[in-house]
Amino acid sequence: MGRFPSGTYHLHGPGVLELTPNILRPEARACVFSAAIHGNETAPVELLGDWLSALEASTLQLGAPVLVILGNIPALKAHKRFIATNLNRLFKRDLDERGPEPDRARELMEAVDTFFARHHALPKLHYDLHTAIRGSLYTRFVVEPYAETATDAEQWQWLAAADMQAVLHQHQHSWTFSHYSKHYHHAQAFTFELGRVAPFGENDMAALAPMLTLLSSLSAGCEPPKKTAETMAFFKVQHELMRQAEDFTLCLDDDVPNFSRFEPGTCLAKDGVAGDFIVEKTPLHVVFPNAHVDIGARAALLVVPSHAIT
Repeated sequence: MGRFPSGTYHLHGPGVLELTPNILRPEARACVFSAAIHGNETAPVELLGDWLSALEASTLQLGAPVLVILGNIPALKAHKRFIATNLNRLFKRDLDERGPEPDRARELMEAVDTFFARHHALPKLHYDLHTAIRGSLYTRFVVEPYAETATDAEQWQWLAAADMQAVLHQHQHSWTFSHYSKHYHHAQAFTFELGRVAPFGENDMAALAPMLTLLSSLSAGCEPPKKTAETMAFFKVQHELMRQAEDFTLCLDDDVPNFSRFEPGTCLAKDGVAGDFIVEKTPLHVVFPNAHVDIGARAALLVVPSHAIT
């Protein structure tokens, strides 16, 4: 427990920091800002560091409660995506797996539950900050988790002003951290992809200045800047490509960027159980291709152009 100029902080455990303002602003939301769910994704950690430094220096005033989370501390120290398994597929309340990442998922779910319960009277928001394994035709984009809770139209305007370039609507439950808050707590929640994975000190933080403005506005309890949502490209998931066999290959170059388009007749994957996956009548764009996932896990999202869904 401690104090800074505009509020108090409470370190609940490794990588779980709660900030409480001295004065709650009328526009305040209960905000969760998370990073390092994958340990090699450093730009979001630097971004949160810049934001916390501004609070400490009193160049930014806290006006809303914020739960700050660094997800996978051992992986962050080891400069690895994860230690044993992908943490960002484990956020479900009936999880029965054991190990470093499943145990951490339970800790983080409990922390979010407690935080949102403490601030139940406020609108809930969760921004889970990541960077992508590979390059992208849209350098900065967000994934909207699937849930019954509708996304507020103003969110699209905030994201556009934060210089997000594309939005991907999920089509089914995915058990990511942002999905947890949206599904179980009806929060406004997104997974942010803020560029490409890079070591500490090698991230283009100037490109994330508009994103820092968004986090700063929300934590100050102020209305963030807005921009027309039409500046962003919208996509929706058409199909999840799952790895079903040990004998599995993606028929893509290793450096193919996210959102690359493939025409009908293109073979995208070969699987010893499921067979070949061929693009049918409608061209598909590939997002998050990764042939090295566990059997039964998602190897790629196949998406098509869409529009803002509210």
